[in-house]
Amino acid sequence: MAGGPHDTPVVAARIGRGPGAAPPEAPLAVRGLTVSYAEKPAVFSVDATFPEATMTAIIGPNGAGKSTMLKACLDIVPRVSGEVRVFGRPLAEARARIAYVPQRASVDWDFPTSALDVVKMGLYRKAGLFGRLTGRAEALARDCLDRVGMADFATRQIGQLSGGQQQRVFLARALAQEADLYLLDEPFAGVDAATERAIVEVLKDLKAGGRTVVAVHHDLATVAAYFDRVFLMNVRPIAEGPVAEAFTPETLSGAYGGRLQATHVDELVLTGAGR
Repeated sequence: MAGGPHDTPVVAARIGRGPGAAPPEAPLAVRGLTVSYAEKPAVFSVDATFPEATMTAIIGPNGAGKSTMLKACLDIVPRVSGEVRVFGRPLAEARARIAYVPQRASVDWDFPTSALDVVKMGLYRKAGLFGRLTGRAEALARDCLDRVGMADFATRQIGQLSGGQQQRVFLARALAQEADLYLLDEPFAGVDAATERAIVEVLKDLKAGGRTVVAVHHDLATVAAYFDRVFLMNVRPIAEGPVAEAFTPETLSGAYGGRLQATHVDELVLTGAGR
């Protein structure tokens, strides 16, 4: 994996983020997070803070540990070391305040269930595993499908939906949880342009309502249009902060090295500055 923990330049401290303690009630705060696969660090000594009512893109090259970091924050993959705090509390005490949208490739789309039933799964935490969903819960699930433009597909088996439609359904499931912190792993991967626009609008509405959105993102050309903050990493943290401060030629080169041509880096930054 390129850019290991000993040769990746770290420039985060030079854009206003030091190693100090996170705000006590930050929606998501990570300190000293390390994850290893076969004794090789996939994420190494990561500190990060994601403020309230913001949209943050986690960006970096393939193999940078972006998805692994998100999964480690949720205890989906084990941590070698480090601490994760959600609204100032341990994950186990604040899990109900989080909604998670996994990568679409990790889902068994052949499972015999409808789009509406998938959304209802987001409500079982409130009802209890064997609890009965109320009429209000049914109405909420349908409303969430409507918010993502999928109301007409409520009874459709999820395997019969297109990739973009499947992603909308899983976003609707997250909306049904009425969470305060939304974590999304590559929400725009493999979706059509209309779905991408629809998802962005829903996420921006969440932010406007005071929710916090953190998404693993791969398209550098849309970072400035979609997000107000970025967290760049390549196994180690590279930079974090508002797009205007942290999305720079220096930080992009630190994350991607020679994988991005200098002219392309400048174009990306200039595009962001003009938005």
